[in-house]
Amino acid sequence: MAENREEILANFQGITAIENVAEAIYYLEESNWDLLTAINRVMPQDGSSSTAQNDTHDVEMIDDDISVITPKTHPPDREDGNQASTSSPKYSSIDLVELQVHCNNKIYEIKISATATVSDLKKQLELACGVPVCRQQISGLGGSRATSSAQLHTLSLPHNAVLRLKAAEQLMADDEVAEKLTTTYILHVKHDDKEYTLKYPGTKTVQEVKNDIYSLTDIPARHQSWTGWPTVTGLDDTVLAMVGLDMPQHELSVKRAPSKQKEYKRAAGPSARTGGESIIVESSDSENSSVEEIEDTAEGFTGEDDMFVDLVQSERLQPLMTDHVEDEALGCIEFASRFRSRYGPNTPNFFEGTLQDAIKESCLKPAKERKLLGIYLHHEQSVLSNVFCAQLLGCDAVLQTLQANFVVYGWDLTHQDNNNMLLSSVANSLGPVASMTIRNIPVDRLPALVIIMRVRSNTEIYSVINGNVGVSELLSGLVEALERFSAAREDEAKLERERDARQRVKREQDEAYQRSLEADRAKEEVKKQLALERNQEIERAESERLMEAAKKEAERLVAARRVPGEPGAGADAARIRVRLPPPHDHCLERRFHPHDTLQALLDFLASKGYPQEHYKVIASWPRRDLTTESPSNTLKTLKLYPQETVMLEER
Repeated sequence: MAENREEILANFQGITAIENVAEAIYYLEESNWDLLTAINRVMPQDGSSSTAQNDTHDVEMIDDDISVITPKTHPPDREDGNQASTSSPKYSSIDLVELQVHCNNKIYEIKISATATVSDLKKQLELACGVPVCRQQISGLGGSRATSSAQLHTLSLPHNAVLRLKAAEQLMADDEVAEKLTTTYILHVKHDDKEYTLKYPGTKTVQEVKNDIYSLTDIPARHQSWTGWPTVTGLDDTVLAMVGLDMPQHELSVKRAPSKQKEYKRAAGPSARTGGESIIVESSDSENSSVEEIEDTAEGFTGEDDMFVDLVQSERLQPLMTDHVEDEALGCIEFASRFRSRYGPNTPNFFEGTLQDAIKESCLKPAKERKLLGIYLHHEQSVLSNVFCAQLLGCDAVLQTLQANFVVYGWDLTHQDNNNMLLSSVANSLGPVASMTIRNIPVDRLPALVIIMRVRSNTEIYSVINGNVGVSELLSGLVEALERFSAAREDEAKLERERDARQRVKREQDEAYQRSLEADRAKEEVKKQLALERNQEIERAESERLMEAAKKEAERLVAARRVPGEPGAGADAARIRVRLPPPHDHCLERRFHPHDTLQALLDFLASKGYPQEHYKVIASWPRRDLTTESPSNTLKTLKLYPQETVMLEER
């Protein structure tokens, strides 16, 4: 639906020459987005001028870029019902498609079967409009879906769909045209020392790009001087796909065109405010140019007598904000103080800080603590200011509603520098869409209360309540915004509670896991400590064992060196046979001299690994422990001669 409205808006502006987007949207909304009805309201056939009602319309962006604006005369939760008439019809029960084709400043009524293809439609357009099929450039037909073989009922065209037909300068196939229309073009626009990178679909016109640049550079489209656009006939009405831009990026630059100024002298008379004042009127070469800037050297304000009052300097009144404010927070503090001094204590409590701080205080808190943000825009030159501030903002019901549910931020737009500071702050905090919305509020509708709310993680403008309303309308607008905000806040609070519960469970699980991990780590440390101690014990025992073995080996070697030599063959000898302890089943046998001592036998056994400290030497008959005998006794004395069998027993 957004694409259809965009085309309707472009067609309406092209036919009626209304350059102000908000004004064009106003007429279209009044006509329920029916193009012919809106045109007849502005350009009636009988020559009478249509009158516009003083209804208030707020605007918001609905596209990726900043050039498409649609009115919002009701809250988002009511839009579906009010826009039912603009929804795409179903062609299952419709045999004909009725189209309005704009070509060469003429409107052609085309009726064609819903089952006809785009190719059939182009042939009929060639007969009606005289534009060859190979040169037809059609917008509003469905973009990339409008291939030659596509049937019209598959394009979801609205009733009495409006198409724009233009003869292309280059021949292109249908598929190539569709591809270009769906391509995203990247424009690098240089202005002074700044560079802007903008992305647009191929269906955007050059005029819409220029309107967007106006919102960024404050240079009206008719005062823009460009370099970098290709030379194309009817450039402003041409879509980007047909301009011939460099791909994938195109370089452009823009500056304010030099203007011609004429000086007039006002005639002295009762209608003149002061004698001898001069007015500088800036003109443009454009045929549609109007008086853009009027500089009154005596008073410095525009001369629209029905919209503004004279700024008579009064000793008891001072401006709500000093000119050329340099610090936003100090400007807000000054505004709040002077507003209270002028209108008394029965006024809103204005936030004293920057807009970013006000957004944090109202919109960026947890959902249950969140409030609406109301930006009050004041203008000293508006005749509505005193009434709105004294009677509407001073109403008890309004004050109670604002106090309980809003953070109110105030700013004075009277001076241009202060105006630019606010627009810059809004653009930085809320984006260029919100900045352009505030920029487009006419001075005669000020003061205004811009209501900001945060819904689904987006902080955006919900509505704008202009100064030409009554107390009941102001309260109704506040309550309506509050109801929508309360419902959204309750939903987000519920989601936050569920998210907090999930995070709490996850946190508890993480903590339990960490505790378990620490317990396992502690157990592992204990195991490692025990294993270390066990290994150290084993190493110590092994070391002691090795030391003991080394000691025993040393003792054995010493004992072996003390053993006397064995008698030779045929010599007189004492033959000693030693029976080893279990599990050994063999015996040791050795021949000694009869006069060898018992110590020689014990040294022999020690050299074989059976020291006296661990083994007893038992004589069989009579049974006696030889280790208890004196080691100096000879074997013969101990009756171990000529032969004897002894046994070893462990101690």
